[in-house]
Amino acid sequence: MTADPLTAALDRGAPLVVLSPHLDDAVLSCGGLMAYARRRRVPVTVVSVFTEGSGPPYTLSGRRCLHLAGMGDARALYAARRAEDRAVLSDMGVQGRQLGLPEGLFRRKPGRDGRVSRLLPERDHVYPTYRGHLVAGRISPHDGDLLDRVTRAVTALATPDEPNDPDDRGSQAPPPLLLAPLAVGGHADHLLVREAVRRSGRPAVYYSDFPYNQRQDADPAFVRRRALCGPLVWTRNLHDKVDWILGYRTQARSLFPTGQVPLAPEHYLYPGDLP
Repeated sequence: MTADPLTAALDRGAPLVVLSPHLDDAVLSCGGLMAYARRRRVPVTVVSVFTEGSGPPYTLSGRRCLHLAGMGDARALYAARRAEDRAVLSDMGVQGRQLGLPEGLFRRKPGRDGRVSRLLPERDHVYPTYRGHLVAGRISPHDGDLLDRVTRAVTALATPDEPNDPDDRGSQAPPPLLLAPLAVGGHADHLLVREAVRRSGRPAVYYSDFPYNQRQDADPAFVRRRALCGPLVWTRNLHDKVDWILGYRTQARSLFPTGQVPLAPEHYLYPGDLP
């Protein structure tokens, strides 16, 4: 029986690089696959993109987010989230990188950080509301420079190192397997990472964003334009990731109020020429 292309790549030893818009998305959506990779002793790196908050004043949506996390300041919240991420990834045996860019709900328009309206902070934020802007399925024009930064970062990390000795080219390690979000749910930060991967020109496997995929489907136009195959339904090692998900305590309490994480299969779409 022929293995699916993800299993085949990992069994060949291809390093796994998972792009995580926020500090829990990789484990939420790909924890089972990552656990399988580590059991195969395959190197895994999670690159978290939006890992910073900002100081007050906050929008109404921002204040609600802080309340749900039991925090009063976004800088303190993101310090806690970064610590949670380091602890979870260390327990998994996974390398982590945090790019330090501001998260969408707390991101301000260029030039507004030093003079934010306390009466109406919404007008100074890139995404003034959660439902009406941040998860509306589009990237704000104010995020143009940010998209360029993310694209440069993706291009750099997805470029395999060239061997110095031409004689070593035939024996070099398999190229990294890059995983990126499908942006199910339309969150602007997820869309930014997805678009950065497209702009970079690097081949990628796209994961379906959990738990948003429990309520919504992937954008069929994006899947069609990228000529993606699948979905590949991954059911292995799902139990492994439950404790890791709950390790992101500041987020888990709002995502899973009962403390029960559903063991939903992971879904992946991949290019037809994936080796």
